[in-house]
Amino acid sequence: MHTHNDTAFSGFLSDEDATLALGQQLAPALAGGMTIFLEGDLGAGKTTLTRGLLRALGYAGRVKSPTYTLVEPYVISNLYFYHFDLYRFNDPSEWEDAGFRDYFNPDSVCLIEWADKAQGQLPAPDWIITLTPEGAGRRFTLRALTTLGLACQNKLHPHSPAP
Repeated sequence: MHTHNDTAFSGFLSDEDATLALGQQLAPALAGGMTIFLEGDLGAGKTTLTRGLLRALGYAGRVKSPTYTLVEPYVISNLYFYHFDLYRFNDPSEWEDAGFRDYFNPDSVCLIEWADKAQGQLPAPDWIITLTPEGAGRRFTLRALTTLGLACQNKLHPHSPAP
């Protein structure tokens, strides 16, 4: 069961398969130029959610956490998909030093784990997806924060009135 309002919706994910399925549900709503922050503690399912998104978009290769590489790039049709993990950043200036700014363009979707580690350096997120432990599973919340984010979220809920 998912609850929904104009800028957010949430639901319960009972296990890894449910997290993968959420990624598959969200994938068709993605658009080039999106910035998505993935929030949650270590082991919350951020990479699993990313794997679900990529599988739904047709990527069949290995999807691994970018903890040590900082970014894992994927090319899917004419879309560039970048999965960032900034957990190892010690200072927000490392974002600029790494040269990642160019990855954010109209032809890419950028998912960022631990975005707070580059505070003040990143573009505003279109979506923030939060995964929080709850019982034996986890709760997800997706908040749309921009016009693009709301338009993409409305693709998930075509019956919802436009904000």
